[in-house]
Amino acid sequence: MENFSVLIELLKDRDTFLVEIRDKVNLERKILSLLIASSLGFCAYGLIIGASQSGLQALASGIKLPSLYLVTLLICLPTLFFFHVLAGSRMTFSQYLLMALSAVSVISVLMVGFAPVTLFFLITVNDYLFFVLLNVIIFAIAGFVGVHFLYKGMRFLTREDISGSGLRTKILPLWLSLYGFVGSQMGWVLRPFFGTPEQPFALFREREGNFYLSILHSIGNLLGWY
Repeated sequence: MENFSVLIELLKDRDTFLVEIRDKVNLERKILSLLIASSLGFCAYGLIIGASQSGLQALASGIKLPSLYLVTLLICLPTLFFFHVLAGSRMTFSQYLLMALSAVSVISVLMVGFAPVTLFFLITVNDYLFFVLLNVIIFAIAGFVGVHFLYKGMRFLTREDISGSGLRTKILPLWLSLYGFVGSQMGWVLRPFFGTPEQPFALFREREGNFYLSILHSIGNLLGWY
């Protein structure tokens, strides 16, 4: 329960949470708690979307969805940290990690909130492409809110860390774009999350094309363009 109490603290009183990040209050405990809580949330949603094909796919997706967000974070966070250090930041890597994990946790909470909707359409609609596109929209909404949360939080911490704050503010949107780009491709590399009904279970698929071409192709199929 302690892990979720930190998450609830983040959701209920964001300003106090950001001040505690700035003041380095219990950073390690918060990092561990949010890591566990967000992983469980992603795992639960992964189980639901994977159940569209089979139990094995549900189990695989329950593992791969937390990996998608956390591995993307580990890949991209050093870039933000070192660029901000070069721009004069005095914040520690733990502060950056906690801020990023806070945003990821917000995304996780939103996905748990969307879970009943996803489960409803999983049960009532037998259309694979519709289900995939529905979840792409849900991922996009949750991701947008999480990125907005991260942007606002980093802006707050940047204002508190005055040295070089102007340059760091300009760097942040570029890094957020990088995070979204890497995350999309990471999702493509780790696919399938849903599994194709006509095909047997596969833990991974061949690396061909990219995420954006796949979405365009799915929309075209849904609208009868192909």
